[in-house]
Amino acid sequence: METATPITIAEAKVTLSPWQLFRQRLKQRKIAMIGGAILIFLYLVALFSGFVAPYHFERQDRDRFFHPPIWPELSGFHLVVPRYEQLPGSFVYRAVPNDTKPLHFFIRGDKYKLFGFIPASIHLFGSDDNYPVYLLGTDQFGRDVFSRLLYGSEISLSIGVVGILLSFAFGMIIGGISGYFAGATDTIIMRFCELIMSIPALYLIISLRATFPPGMSSSQIYAMIVVILSFIGWASMARVIRGMTLSLREQQFVLAARSLGQSHLKIICRHILPNTFSYVIVAATLSVPYYILGEAVLSYLGVGIQEPQASWGNMLTAAQNTEYMRNYPWLLAPGAAIFVTVLAFNFLGDGLRDAADTKS
Repeated sequence: METATPITIAEAKVTLSPWQLFRQRLKQRKIAMIGGAILIFLYLVALFSGFVAPYHFERQDRDRFFHPPIWPELSGFHLVVPRYEQLPGSFVYRAVPNDTKPLHFFIRGDKYKLFGFIPASIHLFGSDDNYPVYLLGTDQFGRDVFSRLLYGSEISLSIGVVGILLSFAFGMIIGGISGYFAGATDTIIMRFCELIMSIPALYLIISLRATFPPGMSSSQIYAMIVVILSFIGWASMARVIRGMTLSLREQQFVLAARSLGQSHLKIICRHILPNTFSYVIVAATLSVPYYILGEAVLSYLGVGIQEPQASWGNMLTAAQNTEYMRNYPWLLAPGAAIFVTVLAFNFLGDGLRDAADTKS
């Protein structure tokens, strides 16, 4: 009978692929996982904003300007919504004792379009019209701040992703061409990138915005902001990709592709640029907050998304009034949403950067 040969620890050790090592290192960074979980939650809520929001972003309650937040209360085993009455001649409200209505789930209400094209009218929760559910109060026009915050997340969160996809895709291609061909092509492209990067971004956006005609729709303004932010952001990515391409163009796999007669464009797109993805993913995660903040600043200054369309930036215009900030602090909720989103992206980006570092 043959004797079993014992397996040593070195022989039993499983060799992990670079992707498995990356995931393993990322899981060890709890703060990055927390940031990623927060972002997943925020984007899911933005995706189903019309369903989660109890009211449409344009709906006005002219009897409840600057109404404070109304939260459901627990009565036995049910949630109920209290009714508030306004004190004469003021924006002060008080709860009416023993006057409540039950909170309903999956209730029919204002019409909206799920995912932007599916007509729907079912909302996650709601109550009778005289017993509104204003989780974050109302603004100066009697509109539900919580609902507008959710609808605004569609624009504020998506504009960062769309802008990054456009600017990074263009920057990667231009940077790849510059680094691959080098010489005069590289010099001309890099000088142009430096010219773009030398232009003050905020002043450029405001100047370009002033050239567009008034009365533009929200979708047109949205597209304009994305194009302008992408135009400003691609140059820095192109410079980094150009440097990486200069080192990759002399690698054996690139030389082999040349010897096989593959076209320059195919070599750049299929062999060189995929080797920069680890950096690009990290850089994109860290750059998204700048696009979100860019939209917020433009809308705050009145040159971005216009009323009545909701975005986190134009919702913060109420913060320009010090009286509003002092008496109605719930109007600053969009600022808190921007803060949490930017922090979550930074947490995730730092974790991705550390996980991608093979020396860590």
